[in-house]
Amino acid sequence: MQTSSDRHEYPAHWEADVVLRDGGTARVRPITVDDAERLVSFYEQVSDESKYYRFFAPYPRLSAKDVHRFTHHDFVDRVGLAATVGGEFIATVRYDRIGADGMAASAPADEAEVAFLVQDAHQGRGVASALLEHIAAVARERGIRRFAAEVLPANSKMIKVFTDAGYQQKRSFEDGVVRLEFGLEPTDRSLAVQRAREQRAEARSVQRLLAPGSVAVIGAGRAPGGVGRGVLANLRGAGFTGRLYAVNRALGEDEKEIDGVPAHRSVTEIEGPVDLAVVAVPAAYVPEVVAECGEHGVQGLVVVSAGYAESGPEGRERQRELVRQARTYGMRIIGPNAFGIINTAPDVRLNASLAPEAPRSGRIGLFAQSGAIGIALLSRLHRRGGGVTGVTGVSTFVSSGNRADVSGNDVLQYWYEDPDTDVVLMYLESIGNPRKFTRLARRTAAVKPLVVVQGARHGSAPQGHAVRATELPHTTVSVLLRQAGVIRVDTITELVDAGLLLARQPLPAGPRVAILGNSESLGMLTYDACLSEGLRPLPPLDLTTGASARDFHAALSRTLADDSCDAVVVTAIPALGETSPGDAALAEALRSAAAANPSKPVLVVHVELGGLAEALSAAASTAPQAGDRTPGAEGGTEGGSDLFRPAQPAPTASQETTASQETAEATASPSERAGSRLIPAYPAAERAVRALSEAVHYAQWRREAAEPGRVPAYEDIDEKGAAERIDALLATGEGLTLGAEEAGALLGRYGIHLRQARPAPTPDEAARAAEALGYPVALKTTAPHLRHRADLGGVRLDLADEEQLRRAYTELTELFGSPAELRPVVQGMAPRGVDTIVRSVVDPAAGAVLSFGLAGPASQLLGDMAHRLIPATERDAASLVRSIRTAPLLFGWRGSAPVDTDALEELLLRVSRLVDDHPEVVAVSLEPVVVAPHGLSVLGATVRLARPPLRDDLGPRTLPVY
Repeated sequence: MQTSSDRHEYPAHWEADVVLRDGGTARVRPITVDDAERLVSFYEQVSDESKYYRFFAPYPRLSAKDVHRFTHHDFVDRVGLAATVGGEFIATVRYDRIGADGMAASAPADEAEVAFLVQDAHQGRGVASALLEHIAAVARERGIRRFAAEVLPANSKMIKVFTDAGYQQKRSFEDGVVRLEFGLEPTDRSLAVQRAREQRAEARSVQRLLAPGSVAVIGAGRAPGGVGRGVLANLRGAGFTGRLYAVNRALGEDEKEIDGVPAHRSVTEIEGPVDLAVVAVPAAYVPEVVAECGEHGVQGLVVVSAGYAESGPEGRERQRELVRQARTYGMRIIGPNAFGIINTAPDVRLNASLAPEAPRSGRIGLFAQSGAIGIALLSRLHRRGGGVTGVTGVSTFVSSGNRADVSGNDVLQYWYEDPDTDVVLMYLESIGNPRKFTRLARRTAAVKPLVVVQGARHGSAPQGHAVRATELPHTTVSVLLRQAGVIRVDTITELVDAGLLLARQPLPAGPRVAILGNSESLGMLTYDACLSEGLRPLPPLDLTTGASARDFHAALSRTLADDSCDAVVVTAIPALGETSPGDAALAEALRSAAAANPSKPVLVVHVELGGLAEALSAAASTAPQAGDRTPGAEGGTEGGSDLFRPAQPAPTASQETTASQETAEATASPSERAGSRLIPAYPAAERAVRALSEAVHYAQWRREAAEPGRVPAYEDIDEKGAAERIDALLATGEGLTLGAEEAGALLGRYGIHLRQARPAPTPDEAARAAEALGYPVALKTTAPHLRHRADLGGVRLDLADEEQLRRAYTELTELFGSPAELRPVVQGMAPRGVDTIVRSVVDPAAGAVLSFGLAGPASQLLGDMAHRLIPATERDAASLVRSIRTAPLLFGWRGSAPVDTDALEELLLRVSRLVDDHPEVVAVSLEPVVVAPHGLSVLGATVRLARPPLRDDLGPRTLPVY
C-alpha cells in the first residue's frame, strides 16, 4: 500500500475493530496513499463548521497538496489513522512529531501534535475517543511520550475528548487558541475511563441485539418446517412486541405473507429500519445476505447457519470473512452456528432461537456456547420438580455457537449493569480472552453472583472456537477464576443448583449451618456433607417423623432467630399418619417462617415428596401471569422437559390472582422482593450442601472484595535501574535466560537477594570457593537434568571442612559424569527451614501469574501449587501461602518450629512488583527458597526476559480477531 520510499512497511498490527458508544462498530486502520479518493469524499461530507474548527479558517475543499500530505506517511514521525464504516471514512486523526521549537522533527524528539476530524453524522458516537486511544498507542510504540493539540475555544466537543481521556494534562490559552499538552503513559484514571467506555459500548452492542424494535428472519421457508420457519414461529409464539418480517428470495410476485408475517424477497425491500436479522440460509448465500443487511442499516445478526469453523479449515476462513464483512458495516454477530437469543422482558418478548418455547420470565442471565447444553439448561430451569426445584426463570439467554464475534465477555458487560438480571450462569467450552474475562468477572461478581461451568476441560476446545494459546493447566485457570469471584462448578446440575439458591436467597454471613427435619438419618447425611464441604454444621435437630407443619414452622422460626447459625437446611421425608403435614401445608409453614426472618438462607432437602417442591415454589416471582403468552408456563415434573410441552389449559380465577401477584413481584427491585422467599429444594443432601458451600465461599469473597488489599510500595526498590538494565540486556537479543550473576543483580534491585554460589569447575576451585564463603557449605550440580533433583543425589549438604568437600566432589563426578557436564557450584549453607518454590510466568492468555508451593517430589506429584494474578496485594500473598494443602508444614505442624511467613509473603510481593513493573520479565523461578524461623534464603533463581507484545490489556479498545 505504501511506496518503497517510505521509511516503514505498512503496520498491519495497527488495524483494529472497535465498538462505538452506540453499540455499532468501526474499523480503525492506517491511512495510505490509496485513500486519496476516500479522503476527498469524506471531507466533502464534513460541515463548514467542523472544517473551520479543524483548520481555524474557512476551508471548503482540500488541495492536491493537502491530499498528498494527509495520505503519505512514514508511520514513524507522521501517522494518520481513519475510522471506517462500509469501507468509507467517518473520522480521521493524525500526529506529526515536533521538536522543542514546534517544528517537524524526528526521534529522539518525543512530542507530537495531534488533530482530529469527525464527520458530523457520526459525532457523538465516541469515534474521536476511540481514535485517541489508538493514536496514543501508536505514538508510544514509536517513542512519542507527549501530545500537544491546539483547539478553538468554541470547539467544546473536541476539548471534552481530550479532558475526559484521563491523561495528566496542562492547558494554556494564547492568541485565541486553547493549547492542551498531555503525557501518553496510561494512568489509573485513563485506564478507568477507557474500561468504563469499553463497558458501556459493548453492553450497548449486546442490548441492541437483545432488545430490537424490529426483526427480519432471512431464510424463512414458505412451507412449515426448516430452521428459518421454526425461528419465525418461535418469535410469533413468544409474542415479540416489535415489527416482524420474513425474507425468502423464492417468494412469488403475489406472495406477501409467510405464516401471517409480512414477507419480502430481500431485506432491502423492507420499508423502515430492521434492527436484527436472523440468518438461516446455507453458508454459501450468507455473504450476499450480509451485504444486503449492511446496505439496509441492520444493526446486528444472529447467524444460525452452519458450515463454518466447526467444519474445518475452509469453514474457519469462511467464518473469518463473515466477521470481517459484518464489521465493515458496523454490525455485530451472534454465531455462526448459533442456537439463538431470548429476552423475556414483557416489553420485548424475544425468542429468536431454536427453542420452540421461551422460558419463564425471571432474573437469571444464561449464556451457553453449546446449543445442546443451552436447551438442557433452559429445560432444567423450567422444571418445578425433580431435584432442582423452584420457578426461577430467565431474564435473557444467549447461545453464541462459534462465538466468532459476540462472546461471553460482551454479554458480561451487558449483565453487569442490567437491572433485570440478579444472577449470571455461564456454560463455557472455551475462553477466548481469559485475561479480560477475569477482569470483567471480578467486577461483575462484586455486584451479582457469577456461576461458571467449563466444558472441554481435559481436551482441546470445540473446533469452531478460536482460543488463545495458554500454557496453564485447567486447574490453574480455575483457581484464578475463583480468585476473581467466579463460582466455579463442575456440572450443569451444580450450575443450576447454585443458581437457584443465589437467585432467591440471601448470602450467608458465615459457614455455620443449622440442620432440622423429620429424619435423623437424613439429618446426619446433611451433617456429614457439610463437613466434607468445609462448613461448620451444628448438631441436627430431629423433629421426628410425627412432626406437623406447625412443628416445622416453630423449629425453623427459632433456628433463624438464633445468632449461632448463618444458614438453615431443612430435611423432609414422607410420613404417614393423621398429624403428618401435607405438601402445601409444609411448604407454607416453611415459607412463612423464612419470610419472618429473611436475612438467612433456607434450603430444603426432600425425599420422594412429589408435591413439596412445587408447593415451595408456588410463590415464585417468575410464574406466568394470567393471559401469559408464553406457552408451557405451568410447572413440570421430573419426568420430562416442560420447555417442549404444549400449552396448558387457561388458569382458574384463583390462579389468575396468584399469578398477578407473582408477576408484580417479578418486576420488583431486589429490596422489594426481600419479603417473598422462594425456597429451593433439592433431592439429595450433597447437592443442597454443595450449593450452600459455594454461596458461603462467594459471600466471603464479596466481603473481602469490599476492602481490597493494597500493593505495598517498598522504598528500596530501584525500578528505574532495573528498567535500564533490562533494556541493555534485551539489546543483545530477543528472549534470553539470564545467568546466575545477571539474575541476582536484577532481583537485587527489587530487594530479592540471592545466596551467593561460586562455580567449582575443579576440586581446587571448590576448596577456594568454600574458604571464601566459609564453612559449612553445600556442593551441588547445576546441570539441567540434575537441577533441583536432590532425590537423585546431586546435592551434598553440611560439608564442614575441605576434606568432606573434596570427598563429595569425587563422589559426584564418579556418579554423574565430568565437572563440565555437572557444572558444580559451592554455596554457603542456609539456616534450616522449609524448602519452597516461588514462580511467576506471563501466560499469553491469562496474563501474569504468581505461584507458590513447597519444594520436593511429593508436592510436585500432587500438584500442590497455589496461584494468584499479578499484581498481588498483601491479602493475596497471605492467602497464597495458606492455600496449599501442605501449608501446615509452615505453621508448626506436629511440633515443628513455625517459619517466617511474613518474610515469605514479602518475597512474593516483591516478585509480583518486579513482574508487574516490567512486562519484559516473562518468567521468574526461585527454587529453592528456604524459609527459616527467622528470615529466608533464596538459593537458586532463573529469570527470563523477552520483549512484551505490542498490544496488551493496557492497550486501546479492540475487538478480538479469531
